[in-house]
This record gives sequence, structure tokens and C-alpha cells, in this order.
Amino acid sequence: MCAITAAARGRKVLVLERANKVGKKILMSGGGRCNFTNLHITPDRFISANPHFCKSALSRFTQWDFIDRVEKHGVEYFEKETVNGLSGQLFCRESSKLIVAMLMDECLKAGVEIRLNCEIVNLVHREGCWSIGAGGETSTQPGRATGDGFRLTTNQGVFTSAALVVAAGGLSVPSLGGSAIGYELAERFGLRTLPTRAGLVPFTLTDTMKDVCGRLSGISTEVQLATSSQGFREDLLFTHRGLSGPAALQLSSYWSPGEHIHANLLPDQQVPELLLEWKQQNPKTLLRTQLDRLLPRKLVRELENLYWPDLAETSLAEWPNARLESASRQLQAWPIKPAGTEGYRTAEVTLGGIDTRELSSKTMESAISGLFFIGEILDVTGHLGGFNFQWAWSSGFVAGQSV
Repeated sequence: MCAITAAARGRKVLVLERANKVGKKILMSGGGRCNFTNLHITPDRFISANPHFCKSALSRFTQWDFIDRVEKHGVEYFEKETVNGLSGQLFCRESSKLIVAMLMDECLKAGVEIRLNCEIVNLVHREGCWSIGAGGETSTQPGRATGDGFRLTTNQGVFTSAALVVAAGGLSVPSLGGSAIGYELAERFGLRTLPTRAGLVPFTLTDTMKDVCGRLSGISTEVQLATSSQGFREDLLFTHRGLSGPAALQLSSYWSPGEHIHANLLPDQQVPELLLEWKQQNPKTLLRTQLDRLLPRKLVRELENLYWPDLAETSLAEWPNARLESASRQLQAWPIKPAGTEGYRTAEVTLGGIDTRELSSKTMESAISGLFFIGEILDVTGHLGGFNFQWAWSSGFVAGQSV
């Protein structure tokens, strides 16, 4: 997006891509259909230590601007439906390859050159003070870039330029090229970075709860999943390692290690009143018989074994009201303590990154003249559902207008 925008202004643009093909993350996203944006893009759906930073870029290149490009290229798309209605998430009807093809077509028309399998060996700024070498080692020896501002030594030759845009992504999914090179480069140039961690990532569990999730692996149910400060109503998926699905992924970006999370398994119900009503109207039935109508049967059995095994075969008429109150709490706020997350290996994004106070929110340029940073590498992380792609398009666009 940055290259397309800059080249359309008449700039000569070279993209150095270390992978063997472009857009690998685009290609694998959304189950191969690419959730390319969301209809409900607002700044409050992004996490940052500097929450106002994203507002300018998001307002100058909106979801509607990207949708307009998609439509001009004839890419058919649809809005994903959820249990509660439409979600705002937009996906390609056919394949994510169409988004990559669209961007490549615009690059071609604008005259952008792209080099694949290109590794940076050394980068020197014209001031002669900073460089980054292979393996991340620091060099402070003078080494001026002749003529233009930056000199890059790569495995495909030496390039000089007046401006450099770093769109190196974060640490997530290293198998697709995620690495720390962008953070290392920023730090070599004296820019502050904030601690990074995996975001939009499944939770892992240990001991009893891991065994429970293993037996429930593959089962999904809609819940309200929350920490003490944030909650999401989405589908929760049980896995052999722990918890996944949209609810877990969303909450992982707000969870702190050691913190409990709570699952409301019946978010549409006033559970204490519901259980008492069942006791009065269906006194001869078992609790699991009633719950089976609202929750997956295997999940009900696991809850029964965990919390009321002594009353499993007892009719509701014989349940003490105090035990019904206890069961309602377990159903409305099932306490779970994650051991951790699956980490960068399966994370969709990287939280933290380059401190946005080091950059102009209007241009993405740093205090180093001609040095820009865009996308996931910055301390701006969107919610699940197309928000991080929109941040890539928006931040790339505003940088392309200024580079």
C-alpha cells in the first residue's frame, strides 16, 4: 500500500521482500479468504500505549477507501455472519489470492519494483552514526551513504535512497517470516520500543483443565469471556492445548500472566432464576437434562464431574437452593487460569513494538529524517476481525503520501 501510494506520486520505489513470494500473511489469513477489513473500524478497537496515535491514519484512509479498491478490481466479498447477526468482518468470496493480485496489479501499474528473497546485510544512514549488520550486531564506525540518505547492502547488491520505510511486521508466525529485524533496526537508530508479546493467540492450560479441554477438543460454544477489565462475547473453542476461538483470541490481547479469566456459558440467561424455575417446573428432571438444551452435551458432563458429581443423579426437586446458587455461579463465571499462551508460533499479531511517540501520526516518519515505520511493527494492535489489515492499509497509505 505504501509503495503503490508513493509510486503514484511519481516516486521511484523499490520493495525488498525477504520471502520467496509476496503477501504470505494475506494468503493464509481468514482461512484462505482474507478478512481484509471491517465495517466498524474505530480507534477504540485498537490497543496502544498512545491510543490517539492511530486516529489520523484511520481517518485519512478508511475501510471504505479499501472497499472501493476491492470493488474496482471486481473482487467479490461478503460479510461474515455470527450468532448475533452480522459482524462487520469482510472476506473474499473466493480466495485471498485476489487481494494479493489486486495489490500486485496496482504496484505494476504504478511502476513499483519488487525483489524477492532479498536479505539486508547492512544499513547505513548518511549521518554515519548508525548501522545494522547481519545477525543484528551493532556497528558505530563512520560509513556515509553517498548522495542519498540511506545505503542498504543486501544479498542482491547495494541500494541508496533518500527515504526508507520499514514494514517488517512483528514476531508473530515466524514460519511466515516474522522476526525482530524491524525492532532491532529501530533500536539501532535510537528509537524507543515497548515490550512485545503475542496477541490474538490461543490460551494454554495445565493439569485438570488441560485434561478437560482435551476431552472437549473441537467443541465450540458462544460465551462471554472476560478478564477483570475486558470481555468479549464470541465463540469459544476447546482444543487439546487449551482455549481458542474468537473469544479466547480477543481476550488474549488483554490478559496478563497469572490472571484468571471467567466464562459466562449462558450469556443470554439470568441463570439463578433459570435454575430455580427448572426446579419448580421440572422437579423430576436432572440438571444435565435441562442444560443439554442450552449447551453442548459433552461440556455439561465435564461441568457435572467438576462441580456437582454428588448430585449428578439427583432430581432438581432434591437439590438444595444453596447448591443451585453455587451451580449458577459456576455457569455464569466459570473460573479458568491459563498457564500461558501458544506464543508467537500461532499468534496473529504482536502486541507492543516501536513507541508511537517516536513518530508523526500524520506521516509515520521518525525523528530520523526519511525513516518511516508502518504496520504491525508499531505499538498499534487491532482487535480480531480485519482491524490489523486496515491498520496496515491506513498506515501504509499515509506514509506513501509523505515518503
